[in-house]
Amino acid sequence: MPLLPLLRPVLLAAAMVAAAPALANPPLVDADLATFVPSQTPNNDKIDYSIWDEAMKNIVISMGPSLREGAGRPDPSFGTRRQYGHVSRYRLEGTRVMFSFLDADVIASFSEYRRDLENTANIVDIQSLSRNEQLAFWINLHNVAMVEQIANAWPVRQPRDITVGGVPLDDARFITVEGIKLSPRDIRERIVYRNWKDPVVMYGFWRGEIGGPSLQREAYNADNVGRLLVRSAADFVNSLRGTQELGGTLQVSEHYREAAPFFFPDFEKDLRAHLTRFADESTTALLTKTSGADPVVSERDIADLEGGSREPSYQNITSGGVSTSFRIPQSMAALLKERETKFQEIIRQGRTGTVTFSNIELPGSDGEAAEVE
Repeated sequence: MPLLPLLRPVLLAAAMVAAAPALANPPLVDADLATFVPSQTPNNDKIDYSIWDEAMKNIVISMGPSLREGAGRPDPSFGTRRQYGHVSRYRLEGTRVMFSFLDADVIASFSEYRRDLENTANIVDIQSLSRNEQLAFWINLHNVAMVEQIANAWPVRQPRDITVGGVPLDDARFITVEGIKLSPRDIRERIVYRNWKDPVVMYGFWRGEIGGPSLQREAYNADNVGRLLVRSAADFVNSLRGTQELGGTLQVSEHYREAAPFFFPDFEKDLRAHLTRFADESTTALLTKTSGADPVVSERDIADLEGGSREPSYQNITSGGVSTSFRIPQSMAALLKERETKFQEIIRQGRTGTVTFSNIELPGSDGEAAEVE
C-alpha cells in the first residue's frame, strides 16, 4: 500500500485548498507575531491529523530508551576503509526517520501536506482553538516542515548544512501562516516559547539531529499533546544526549542554552529543577553527585538510519535464518543489529514495557482535558 496516499489533514467540516508560498526571508517584527497570541475565549474546533499519524508510524523507528552507555565506534564497511553510516556514540538513542526509503512522490506529498496545514489557518481561527489544539498545530507544522526539507535535501550528513533559498534551514521563512512568513525557529521561539509557560513544550520540536528531542511515532493532537511531551521529555532528560557527567560537572544538551531565555533565567537552578521533574533513578543520582550545568552536549548528525550518505555496498536481510530479497546498506544492517542487541539487554534487565507518567500540574477541571500551559 502507498506510504502516504494523499497526506492531507482532515479538518472537521472544512475542505482544504493548498496554496504554495514563495520562498523569502523578510524582516519579521514582534507586531507581526501578535496575531498568534492565544485567545482568552477558546472554541471547540479541532483538527484531525490522522494521516500524519499514519505517516509517522510508517517512517519513524525508535531506538529504545537510553542505557546511558555510549556506543563504540563501528567497524568500517566490508571491503572498504571508508566509514559509512552512523558513528555517533548517541546513535542508539532517540528515533530515526527512514529518509533513504522515501521516493519522489512521497517527498512531494510532504510539501503538499505542509501547504495544507498552512491553509488550515485560512479556514479556522488558530488563535481561538484550545491551547492544546494550538500547541499541536504548531508542533506538527514545525515537524512536517523539517521532515519535508530534510527529505528534499537528503543525502545530507547534518541538517544544519541545509539551506532554503540561500538561508539556513532553521531560519528560512518558507512557512506561511495567515500571510506571515515564518521559519522553524520563529515557530519555536517567537510563538510557542513566548506563549506557553512550561518548558516541556521544547521537547515536541524535532530538529532532524540525533542530539535533539525525538520525533514521536504519533502525530500530536489536543488529547495526546501533554502525554507525548512528557514521554519525549523523559526520554531526553534520561539519555546521554540530554544529561551526562564530566569530572563532577553536570553537562547538558546545547538545546537547553537555546531555551534558557524563555524558561531558565537562573540557568543552573531553574534547569536542575526542571530536570528533576523527569529524572529516573540513575539521572537523579547523576544530578545529586554533580555540580553546575554546562550546556555543551551536542550531536548534529542527521537522525536517519543511513547516516546521511548512500553506501555503495548492500547486504541481504535474513529472517529466521533465511535470506530475503530485501537488501539494505551494510552500515544500516549493522546499526539495526546493534539496536537488536540493545533491546535484548533491555529485556535482560527487565526494563520491558512502557510507563507513561506525569508530574506536571496542568489546569483543567473534572471532565475537561488538561491543557499544557
